[in-house]
Amino acid sequence: MKHLSITLLAAAAIMCGCNGQKSASTEKVFTNPMIWADVPDMSMIRVGDTYYMSSTTMHMNPGVPIMKSKDLSNWQIAGYAYETLGDQDETMLLNGKNTYGKGSWASCIRYVNGKFFVSTFDQVTGKTYFFTTDNIENGKWERHEFRPSHHDHTVVFEEDGHIYMINGGGKLIIREVEPDLSGIKPNSEKVLIENAGLPAGENLMLGAEGSQMFKINGKYYLFNICWPRGGVRTVVCHRADNLFGPYEGRVVFQDKGVAQGGLIDTPDGRWFAYLFGDRGAVGRIPYLVPVVWEDGWPVLGVDGKVPETLDLPANGSLIPGIVDSDEFDGDQPKIVWQWNHNPVNSLWTMTERKGFIRFRTDRTDTLFTQSRNMLTQRTFGPKCSGSACLDASNLKDGDVAGLALLAGKFGFVAIQNDGDKKSIVMVNNQPEGNGGNTWPPRRGVQHIVASVPADASTVYFKAECNFERIADESAIGSHGADKAVFHYSLDGKQWNQIGDTLPMSYSLDHFMGQRYALFYYSTKEPSGYADFDWFRISE
Repeated sequence: MKHLSITLLAAAAIMCGCNGQKSASTEKVFTNPMIWADVPDMSMIRVGDTYYMSSTTMHMNPGVPIMKSKDLSNWQIAGYAYETLGDQDETMLLNGKNTYGKGSWASCIRYVNGKFFVSTFDQVTGKTYFFTTDNIENGKWERHEFRPSHHDHTVVFEEDGHIYMINGGGKLIIREVEPDLSGIKPNSEKVLIENAGLPAGENLMLGAEGSQMFKINGKYYLFNICWPRGGVRTVVCHRADNLFGPYEGRVVFQDKGVAQGGLIDTPDGRWFAYLFGDRGAVGRIPYLVPVVWEDGWPVLGVDGKVPETLDLPANGSLIPGIVDSDEFDGDQPKIVWQWNHNPVNSLWTMTERKGFIRFRTDRTDTLFTQSRNMLTQRTFGPKCSGSACLDASNLKDGDVAGLALLAGKFGFVAIQNDGDKKSIVMVNNQPEGNGGNTWPPRRGVQHIVASVPADASTVYFKAECNFERIADESAIGSHGADKAVFHYSLDGKQWNQIGDTLPMSYSLDHFMGQRYALFYYSTKEPSGYADFDWFRISE
């Protein structure tokens, strides 16, 4: 019944439009947000009639997701630029270290003379990276790296073959890149704009950053975001006739904190801006706004606002393009999955037992967040449900395995072995006070909220998330319901809620939206294994 169940689930998802947007069968236009899931720091290009978009990875691997669309509305993950970047203690979750809230983000994607370029940086390795391929969907990426790491950069390929990189925070710097992508040319660094946030005023809590450069009709347009005190994240655009300036700048968009991104055109000559907004625990989610040109300047939005709908094809379900169910029938997890930190490939397999993913351990851990080989994928709004089936018959004393919602404020439902007794537990890390919104993060907290006996070898888990909007989106810190509940079942039919409601939030100690996670760790002796039969995601 395994295959039949997922087929019916997928059919239901298509009928109802499981990303929370109206399905294409009932709604004929695009509805913002473009993707109601954590896809921040986008960089976008169009090659012929196909759009490609790169996004942020942070501590997840494989890294720099590459997404593909034919209509700007419906997207699917096409691949990743790299498997891992380094094997430091932080990235391998060794010696109590981790890289939560760090890693790589704000990539830049370009297409030049038949070749794709994706660049990014990594906070842990301290390096800048270029990945190149002539086949972005099925080709092998060639890797180039150098020190130091250049945060939030944009790359400019000039017609004369010169390559430049622009980035900064407030003061923007331009540097020339060696033609073989091996580093920055000596003595090439120049100040491009002394105070790029100035068009938004002098009282800024965040100087201009997140640079993205575009050359359109012979002019250079440089997009950045900044944040005026008492205001919202703001898009500033500078333009010049020469790459090195002089630049003139102005505020081009300031609505609901939707900002940071750039420009994209369609084959029929229309223009849009792709931006993202902070939307609570679900993460930072992409929006599209229309663009018209007046006196050589891009004018964003409809009357300066994010429109609810656009004259584009309807955006349907995020299943299976961005999130997906997995029956674990192949030899690799589906493309939507990412590992939390670097995987230890010798400790997981989908070939030892066909139709299952098996996790082993080679050490003991006491904290869920330090457990290795945690397999994750995005949650989505406005509501979503993820469930999993686990064969727990080979868990040993002290083992814990289950389904989590991974973030700075995490929670999970799991089966826990204690001697000769098994229990279903609901766990969260809500400490006293504000529960994870402090810096440095509080990660050493883990509470068993509820526990029920469970003398069973096969158990089922479910986590339901509600990200519906309940606040004024024009307000700073606007958020949704951001609540989750956990369930368990011993027969896959009768579900029982366990524990309390998990209050979710977005916090700097994680810097990603809430994610579903399958996990297994040992607290006493690493000698057992956990077999997950399937994971199913739905509205």
